[in-house]
Amino acid sequence: MNITRENVDALNAVVKVDIAKEDYSEKVEKILSDYRKTANIPGFRKGHVPMGMVKKQYGKAVLVDEVNKLLQDALNKYLTEEKLDVLGQPLPKTQDEIDWDAEGFSFEFELGLAPEFEVNLTSKKAITQYNIIADDKMIDEQIERIQKQYGKLISQDTVEKDSEITGTYTNEEKEIDNTVTLTLDKFKGKATAKQFVGAKVGDVIVLKTKGLYDDEHELMHALKLGHDEVHGLDIEVSFTITEINKRELADLDQELFDKLFGKEGVTSVTELKAKIKEDAEKQFVQQADQKLLNDVTEYLVENTKFDLPAEFLTKWMQTAGEQEMDEAQAKEEYEKSEKSLRYQLIEGKLIEENNIQVTMDDIKNHAREMIKGQMAQFGQMNPSDKELDDIAARVLGNQDEARRISEQLISQKLLALYKEKANLKVKELSYEKFVKEVYGDK
Repeated sequence: MNITRENVDALNAVVKVDIAKEDYSEKVEKILSDYRKTANIPGFRKGHVPMGMVKKQYGKAVLVDEVNKLLQDALNKYLTEEKLDVLGQPLPKTQDEIDWDAEGFSFEFELGLAPEFEVNLTSKKAITQYNIIADDKMIDEQIERIQKQYGKLISQDTVEKDSEITGTYTNEEKEIDNTVTLTLDKFKGKATAKQFVGAKVGDVIVLKTKGLYDDEHELMHALKLGHDEVHGLDIEVSFTITEINKRELADLDQELFDKLFGKEGVTSVTELKAKIKEDAEKQFVQQADQKLLNDVTEYLVENTKFDLPAEFLTKWMQTAGEQEMDEAQAKEEYEKSEKSLRYQLIEGKLIEENNIQVTMDDIKNHAREMIKGQMAQFGQMNPSDKELDDIAARVLGNQDEARRISEQLISQKLLALYKEKANLKVKELSYEKFVKEVYGDK
């Protein structure tokens, strides 16, 4: 067997595999001999079928199968030994119909080669690393929400701006009949809230659905309709008031603190504020880190310049998926996935150059901590090591879940690398300002 390679250019090559008769003849003869021992052909005793008949009936199929196995094994071994970093999979070049009666065979494969490039984490313009804080306004609002949640309901005769109103939305044409409890601050416009102030039990308020809430999900919940049904919905609905209450705020006392954090977990309003701030900012770290990861990824893709074997990859995509594509479909798919492919190559280089690894112990420990956190949410605060190990083993028995955890850990290690080596500037701001700055909306 002989394998040669011709480099078309820096990103494309053709590998030629020549297979001679001596490479396959012995294996083919052995398989046919085994067939002869077990062949069951009418007119012949088992094991006494003439070899000529066995070759005539099975010879070509066995030959084709063995040559294909040899070909794949040789090609894979060659790519490994030559340390070729290929993209996609080798594509067999179209050739005339193979003469399987020949003494030897030649096959050619197109290769798409990964480009050579350098990754520079130090951008000229610093990338913002957000430090999101829970400010006094947010903490006070959270405390008020807690007081309302644990407070008492007091019945009212008329609606006030801070009332909790229970009633039923109806519309005969759309078959809407849904009872909800709402507060006036949920409505988008002040004019809507004004319609309710002063109303009594039994009053009917007629409302337009268009612009009723900021979020379509709120309208879905209010009317008990699906997303498609509320999208662009512009009708009138009636809201019949059945109950009006005012929520008396719960006292900030030890009884409330114990309900929230367990016995003596928090013993003062000062400690309560500190705890709310700590818990909130832990959550904010995740959002800030994700934003940083996205921004560095965007920077790397936009500023790490290299060419790809686009023509080869487009051709490869035509046959790589579950369903074959025509050339136009493959080109469109390549254009959609090019950015992702570029980042995969950049990420792979960063992982290799910085020796980033995730071991099985890392994955197991992460699974244990994840399970421990989930159990704590259900009041199981001190699970045994055996419990954690048994559950982790079941979780990691799912290959998709194990792969997801591995990818998550790689992302964490890359994030640590970015924080260490990228050109970052820290910006501290409240969560409200962060949302406005990053998403342009509250």
